[in-house]
Amino acid sequence: MFLRRLTDKMTACLLMAFFLVPGVAFSGDKLPVGTWKTAQTIQPFFYQRFLPEKYHAEVFSFTNPADQKTALLAGSLVMTGTTLAHAIHSASLGQPIVIVSALCNKCSALVVKKDGPIHSAKDLKGKTIGYVPGTMHEILLRETLVRNGLSPEKDVTLVRVDFFDMGTALATGSIDAFLSGEPFPTLAVSKGYGRILSYPYYGESIGTINAGMIIKRSTLEQQPELVAELVLAHAKASAYLTSHQEEWLTKAAEFGTPLDILTSAAANMELSWDMDETFVRQAKALGERMQELGIISRQPDYESLFDLSFVRQAREKLN
Repeated sequence: MFLRRLTDKMTACLLMAFFLVPGVAFSGDKLPVGTWKTAQTIQPFFYQRFLPEKYHAEVFSFTNPADQKTALLAGSLVMTGTTLAHAIHSASLGQPIVIVSALCNKCSALVVKKDGPIHSAKDLKGKTIGYVPGTMHEILLRETLVRNGLSPEKDVTLVRVDFFDMGTALATGSIDAFLSGEPFPTLAVSKGYGRILSYPYYGESIGTINAGMIIKRSTLEQQPELVAELVLAHAKASAYLTSHQEEWLTKAAEFGTPLDILTSAAANMELSWDMDETFVRQAKALGERMQELGIISRQPDYESLFDLSFVRQAREKLN
């Protein structure tokens, strides 16, 4: 776990040190883009197929949304993925990020030990639960606890565990449960040490929104044509992979998860790119819930946080 976190930090630091200077416009051919190495966040690895020849997408992988955002704000990435929860939190602090497309929906599951005593969310009282701060999974976990009469601060112990280490932590007894994204829930079930307790999605008010692609506001203002090309490539990659599931999952298997696990998890994963007023309304509802849970102290300016113009342009070109 330490080595993965160290690698993530080193990636962000090297990007900031060697690639770009904050505030400098991207010169053109090399476009550093950040994402996770997971099936549901795979689209940047296909951007090159859909970008004009003059551009070259360089994909840098991270293990958490905070480091991706840090590299973006330092000017070392032109665009990156992040969870909507983390984007809302960052914007509430006044950080100059803009969500220009969706990235994925769904993907979450609450996992407990296969033969353990936890048979309902109420049974989590007194247990240790792994999670990654700043993700939709954290919000879903806190919401699940509160809805079942449990205090996230008093009735359970929440422990930060990187996604890639959750299975091992559960199998060895370091934690009693975890809430994370695919394929780790399906992997835990397949290996015989985990059982899915629930798929904790919100109702219609928030839906299954999960993550998006963000840019710095200065990039949007200085190079809107470049942003439009990236969003269009993202839209085309999302549409292509959705309609070519075998190619999507085969490529994702190169990240280290067996193809059969990804195939089993596919029903709980949804690649995404489009956003509309309903999407923004759901994000606002998410932000309100985050404030109620004490995760943020104030709401961001959603008019500044979202820019739907690029997905509208992509929609027109795809149609």
